[in-house]
Amino acid sequence: MSPLFELHQAQVNFGALKALKDINLSIEPGESVALVGSNGSGKSTLLRLLHGLLRVSAGTLRTDLRARQAMLFQRPYLMRASVLRNVALGLWLRGVPWARACVKAQEALVRVELADLAQRNARQLSGGQQQRLAMARAWAQSPDVLFLDEPTASLDPHAKREVEQLMADFSTGTGARPMTLIFASHNLGQVKRLARRVVYLEQGRVEADLPVKEFFDAQRLQAVSPAAHFFVQGELI
Repeated sequence: MSPLFELHQAQVNFGALKALKDINLSIEPGESVALVGSNGSGKSTLLRLLHGLLRVSAGTLRTDLRARQAMLFQRPYLMRASVLRNVALGLWLRGVPWARACVKAQEALVRVELADLAQRNARQLSGGQQQRLAMARAWAQSPDVLFLDEPTASLDPHAKREVEQLMADFSTGTGARPMTLIFASHNLGQVKRLARRVVYLEQGRVEADLPVKEFFDAQRLQAVSPAAHFFVQGELI
């Protein structure tokens, strides 16, 4: 099976700032990959590059153009419209007839347990409900790859658990086909629960790329990247 993404010596520059430096990375279908690192390490830039919102300044990025993609941002943008219309409009813009788009949108709201709020103004939802709405909007597009940038950073513990459960369901294909998940997170507990592979970035470079069990094995991680080891220890104290 061909990789979904292959980066070779990829760089992203913003003027004189090198946000990503010499990235070599390959991501296969069905993976659940967590991007970790301190603020400014390049996690969000890498997500945007993979999703096609940025272009490489040097090096190469090869993408499987057959794979459908969707991305969730930390603070989703919602229109001043009903919850149902926020989902249906994205489908309609892709060419789905409006009646069918509304049916599909309702199915997506059932999927994230927001069906009873379908007619409420989306901007009146709580933070956790808004993030679940954003996930419904993404799920309705039937993506093969779902990118998430700190999806639970501003949520309370209950809302975090709800969003994490949806991420886990999407990854394993519960109720639908499985998706490839690529997400940035500062929450190492969340990374342990949801990722099967962890990529640690520092100052725009990949310093460690390990299966999740090896990443949280202190001896193994220290041998691969002392910087990543200190990062994890600092987060766990």
